[in-house]
Amino acid sequence: MITIQEAKTKKELTEFIKFPFSLYKDNPYWVPPLISDELETFDKNKNPAFNSAEATFYVAYRNNTIVGRIAVIINWDEVNHQQKKKVRFGWFDVIDDIEVTKALLEKVYELGQKNNLEYVEGPMGFSNLDKVGVLTEGFDELGTMITWYNFPYYATHFEELGYSTEKEYVENKFPFANAKPEFFEKINELVKKRYQLKPINFKSAKDVMPYVDKMFDLFNESYAKLSSFVAISDVQKEYFKKKYISFINPEYIKYVEDKDGKLVAFAIVMPSFSKALQKANGKLFPFGFLHLLKAKRSSKDVLFYLIGVHPDYQNKGVTAVIFNEYHKTFTENGVENCFRTPELADNIAIQLIWKNFNPVIHCRRKTFRKSL
Repeated sequence: MITIQEAKTKKELTEFIKFPFSLYKDNPYWVPPLISDELETFDKNKNPAFNSAEATFYVAYRNNTIVGRIAVIINWDEVNHQQKKKVRFGWFDVIDDIEVTKALLEKVYELGQKNNLEYVEGPMGFSNLDKVGVLTEGFDELGTMITWYNFPYYATHFEELGYSTEKEYVENKFPFANAKPEFFEKINELVKKRYQLKPINFKSAKDVMPYVDKMFDLFNESYAKLSSFVAISDVQKEYFKKKYISFINPEYIKYVEDKDGKLVAFAIVMPSFSKALQKANGKLFPFGFLHLLKAKRSSKDVLFYLIGVHPDYQNKGVTAVIFNEYHKTFTENGVENCFRTPELADNIAIQLIWKNFNPVIHCRRKTFRKSL
């Protein structure tokens, strides 16, 4: 018999977080999160996402053993301002038993119907900076700290339960050796001269901070037209500053300004923490932070986290300025491989930016949808 219980207390939420640690035990491709980080994400007093969203966390049991989990989320900004009558679900993990999946999803339907919503979509988090999608290809590829890993049967369960594909995402990679300077050096000089632009580089996190709010404003402008985009609020900006900036090497943040000091483009790259997180196994102490610190300083793999270009400067070659700066930094740091975070498969514009680097798709993922 399957029973579903809500996780409310710190102890219950910790068990919710730890379930994948047993489900993927000894799996060489799963990257565990930091337990403390996940607890903060689920804390209504710490995560500003709860200012405009609600979430309930459920655990499935069989014979007093956890066999699945799910977070049920409503982003009220999305519902009220964008008129998308959607209930989300995320942090979904389950054994290969469709009855468990079915029982967990019933909790999603309950909340959606209670609030007169029209459809379900997931897996996804609170906002566009959270993890998204169920993996459908690339099960033998090492995951990242900003993606969910899952077994192949997840997508099968959704399809068997009448879900259809809502969005498709691709993840690309390429060796840094593919980034030939001749692809962007000349364009870089032309673009800087034509539009009177200048790149901004950093050496310390303290130097980055005055620019972060402007970066998030530009992020909101750059991505506003993408489907399911929910703008980042001022309170969330402060939260993400604290959460992410410490993980990023200052020299891996690049800005481009116009002659008036207005930010027109930005990019954030993170060193890969995947292997360090595997060694940490969910804990910062006693040694987890040392593994992360070492990865931050010396990882030869990097992850392109975000790139944003102001709408007025899109399709004008501004990314050549960014790539030129990264080429110098990556060469100096001995970077070997470049990875890109999940991008919508129909976002042709972003794909064209990378065409000269001969990237290959190494993972695909989807969100699934079902009408209520």
